[in-house]
Amino acid sequence: MATDVIMPQMGESIAEGTIVKWLHSVGDKIQRDEPLFEISTDKVDAEIPSPSEGVLLEILVQEGETVEINTIVGRIGAEGEAASAPAPAPAAAPAKTSQEAAPAPVAAAPVPAATGTTPAPAAGRGRFVRSSPVVQKIAAEHGVDVSLIDGTGTGGRVTKKDILGYLDNVGQATAQSVPTPVAAATVAPAPAPAVPAVTPAPAKTFPSGQNEVREPMSVMRKKISEHMTMSLATSAHVYSVFEIDLHEVVKRRAALKPEFASEGVKLTFLPFFIEAVIRGLKEFPIVNSSVDGDDIVYKKDSNIGIAVALENGLIVPVIKQADQMNLLGLSKSAADLADRARTKRLVPDDVQGGTFTITNVGVFGGLFGMPIINQPQVAIMGIGTIVKRPVVIGDAIAIRPIVHVSLSYDHRIVDGADASRFLGVVKRELEKSDA
Repeated sequence: MATDVIMPQMGESIAEGTIVKWLHSVGDKIQRDEPLFEISTDKVDAEIPSPSEGVLLEILVQEGETVEINTIVGRIGAEGEAASAPAPAPAAAPAKTSQEAAPAPVAAAPVPAATGTTPAPAAGRGRFVRSSPVVQKIAAEHGVDVSLIDGTGTGGRVTKKDILGYLDNVGQATAQSVPTPVAAATVAPAPAPAVPAVTPAPAKTFPSGQNEVREPMSVMRKKISEHMTMSLATSAHVYSVFEIDLHEVVKRRAALKPEFASEGVKLTFLPFFIEAVIRGLKEFPIVNSSVDGDDIVYKKDSNIGIAVALENGLIVPVIKQADQMNLLGLSKSAADLADRARTKRLVPDDVQGGTFTITNVGVFGGLFGMPIINQPQVAIMGIGTIVKRPVVIGDAIAIRPIVHVSLSYDHRIVDGADASRFLGVVKRELEKSDA
């Protein structure tokens, strides 16, 4: 008997998910717990394992479609088993394109929803076609007019198989591969905080005669849009920036790198910043709080969110109870979360419960940034690039590794004095000597 493959609920508040990519085709043999398809929700992107062993008999929800949780998206059965008669076009839970996807359940300011039905350039057949973000990306990379392709998906949707088959037929599949990643330019001779940079996106290709290319926002991009707009509408954003000398951190890191390497850990600058932030949160707990109506909710634990740049967006996994970890533990946790974020192996709990967030704009060369607060938190710290600069030490001039650190904070409850005192603790902790 065939086993139904359902859209899982990846957290209590999640009501739907989008099929980003099927990792197998109909007829493929599947092992139990083998990754079967990728989904995107308003909390996390993830690979979903197969619920049973067998053969993939049916794919009922195509790539790019958004459906409610518990919707049957496919079926797995024994080899040779006939697929069950298709239900009347999943009428029980109509598959929704991202055009119809409901907004995240937050009181966000109105944000124009990106359409999942993408008007293709009219140069081909003068018609509109449906296609997923994956298809649009492939089309853009290869300069293909999607309207030239006959879609085999629901309602004429152009699927990934359709566009790859089209490229094979016209002999373009091997002629135009994904651009080789460009090495990041060195911004300064001093080492930058080592959060791995993502591969630059390929240059946008415009079809002949077209001055615009339109593509739908991904689920992640739409949720980021909604969340950031809501944050600006909720919190009174104010900003402070401090300059910090990392001379002592550089020495400490150099001394500890061999020890950490023996543990299989690459020691970056980030754990030192997390340590300093934790000290600041302990001394100024107002920065480690949230607002609930007319109440201020103070948090005992320091759950530090680390912003991780992805190919098509941003996600903030959380180091839970970071204040209970030493430098090695922070290094391991940060590296593990960043790796799982980029390989789509996070679970909803990994991105929930944060009390304070750190984002590193310096890894891309930014002097400093003014990030938007990650609700319901009341502050976020931005780390700029580390650059060697001449500074006055006593009555002498010395060359020191300097970084600018910014704090965006909610002025409803965090005053400028407390924000500056908090950054003062971060500066003190990073500049202090172990001698």
